[in-house]
Amino acid sequence: MDSKIEIKVTNPKNGDKVLHSVRPGHATSPSPSSQPSQSSDGRRRRQGQGYGHGEGEGQRNRGREGQQAGRLIDFMPFKKWVPWMIPGFVLVNISLFMITMYINNCPKNSKKCVGSFLGRFSFQPFKENPLLGPSSSTLEKMGALEVSKVVKSRQAWRMISCIWLHAGVFHILANMLSLLFIGIRLEQEFGFVRIGMLYLIAGFGGSILSSLFIQTGISVGASGALFGLLGSMLSELITNWTIYSNKARKIAQKFNSWYAFAALLTLVLVIVINLAMGILPHVDNFAHIGGFISGFLLGFVFLIRPQFGYVSQKKVPPGYIAPSRKPKHKTYQYVLWVCSLILLIAGFAIGLILLLRGVNLNEHCSWCHYMSCIPTPLWSCKNRQVYCQSTEFGKSLNLTCISNGKSEIYPLTEENTSQVQQLCSKLCG
Repeated sequence: MDSKIEIKVTNPKNGDKVLHSVRPGHATSPSPSSQPSQSSDGRRRRQGQGYGHGEGEGQRNRGREGQQAGRLIDFMPFKKWVPWMIPGFVLVNISLFMITMYINNCPKNSKKCVGSFLGRFSFQPFKENPLLGPSSSTLEKMGALEVSKVVKSRQAWRMISCIWLHAGVFHILANMLSLLFIGIRLEQEFGFVRIGMLYLIAGFGGSILSSLFIQTGISVGASGALFGLLGSMLSELITNWTIYSNKARKIAQKFNSWYAFAALLTLVLVIVINLAMGILPHVDNFAHIGGFISGFLLGFVFLIRPQFGYVSQKKVPPGYIAPSRKPKHKTYQYVLWVCSLILLIAGFAIGLILLLRGVNLNEHCSWCHYMSCIPTPLWSCKNRQVYCQSTEFGKSLNLTCISNGKSEIYPLTEENTSQVQQLCSKLCG
């Protein structure tokens, strides 16, 4: 009797789950799961492996099952999440913009409003806000980023609240379309927890860098958080390179690389457009840069995946054995994870210390302001001069903007010319 039979037990606890590899022409010894059973008509039917003349069909079935298992073990698809958080973020941003416009109530504070038929939802005059939105004083009340309030009044919450506010219709439209385009794909791939944390932390990083360079005026918008998502897409591609390098071959065979090229071109186009907008006047490109750097480092921490070929034993279907045991992550993935985490913690700590000490990094970098605005014959990067009439009575200071006639009363503190100028700029904004 020939004994050239190979038996691989894949689950020792369940003896009925075994794989048999049989040479042609030799019968198998029955296993507990392949004992013949009696059918209702009295004839014997065979289960599991083939016997006698049914051996060829059994081998063909096993061959097909082996090919399917090989494909399953070769690449285990990741779980796809249902995106709900990013659409929720969009709804929150739009709702807050509507609330801001309601509180702004342009007809009550200005003589000429854009879209007066909208009532209290009408927009400030174009000279005051060309983006079709509220006044700067309303945004400040809603939680816009203002360095003086963060440093002196310790209102650090503004560094998070500012990423949910927008200066106008054009502003929120551009940001929300970008958020849907970028965020939904990332949430589908990595889930709402990691993408939500990445969005908030990257937005906070953008606020830190913005506060260190832009000391006057206010800043709002989700651009820093959006650039954080873009940066994380780049670092995710780097840290998970073994997966994409193997997928690229399959994609190239099926789609002639057009799919991968279109995705890359779209990503580059979005980055270029947003960076180009950053060099325009009154656009906070430091928030873009800070968010991008934060998101790039966070991608190595939050978006790391097992290397190509790794199969978790929990994912192996019953009856099969993984052909090889690869480590879950490669060495370079661990190195990038550790280095990025150290840089993130150090960068945020140093940035917050400098900010709370009132440091203006423009004094230590004479050319850095060009990263946010490049002067051209079409526009100037200098802030326009504003003039206010001030009147002191008691412990209050009454400022009246000469250009728009708006007045506001502020508590009188120590006499500080730069602080009064900031208040005047905000009032005339």
